[in-house]
Amino acid sequence: MNKFIVCFISALTFTFSSCSKKEVPAFQPGVIITFDDAFVDEWYEANQILKKYHWKATFNVCRIDSIGAPQLQKLSELEKEGHEIAGHGYHHYNAVKFVKQNGIKEYLKQEIDPMTKSMKQKDFHVTSFAYPYGERSDAIDKALDSRFKIIRGRAFCGNAPEKEGCCFHGSKYVYAFDIDNSHVHFSYHYLLELLDYTKKNNKILLLCSHKPVKEVTANYQTKFETLEFVCNYIRLNNMKYYMLRDLDKWVKK
Repeated sequence: MNKFIVCFISALTFTFSSCSKKEVPAFQPGVIITFDDAFVDEWYEANQILKKYHWKATFNVCRIDSIGAPQLQKLSELEKEGHEIAGHGYHHYNAVKFVKQNGIKEYLKQEIDPMTKSMKQKDFHVTSFAYPYGERSDAIDKALDSRFKIIRGRAFCGNAPEKEGCCFHGSKYVYAFDIDNSHVHFSYHYLLELLDYTKKNNKILLLCSHKPVKEVTANYQTKFETLEFVCNYIRLNNMKYYMLRDLDKWVKK
């Protein structure tokens, strides 16, 4: 083949491949810190402590109509600072148990529709959803598919980081590892393993928390110290903070 043609084809191939690579967004390794339920005052306090890390988080809110005006104002402030406000159910029903007893249509009617309607009325545009108690099923995922861009459960295993399932794998259906200090699988050693695995393998790790506290006195509480541990690791290892909504651009359609 003519040498000029060979060079031309090679250059053309390189140009097209380079353009293709540019069209696919790449991400640097990072962490998504999520909070569930309605501990707005504690979330707000955590934000004051962690601002120095320039952090970002996703706050999954339930029982939105039971939250007082001062707390709604704090949620609005968190959103204005760049954090994500997401959905966590209207009543905080266990989706799997509720659907088993009442059906999916009733679940949407009682748990999802009033949540999205009320949050929209309060000027919170929700695109992500986290299942209460982390339990989910393929059927419920399918029913919620068109309503949310990202749907999060919880990873309940506690084996090796590569088997955990709490790193983003290109799907809109994601799982988070629970960092509440009372959680059965929680330890700083294992959390460090997860963070190291995420950094080494260029992943995005999803973490789940509930109520930030100075000292743990009950279940579903995460020490401020634990959150600072994560934020320090992110800073020292040049990693990035993501939110659930950020994943949508990398979801394999």
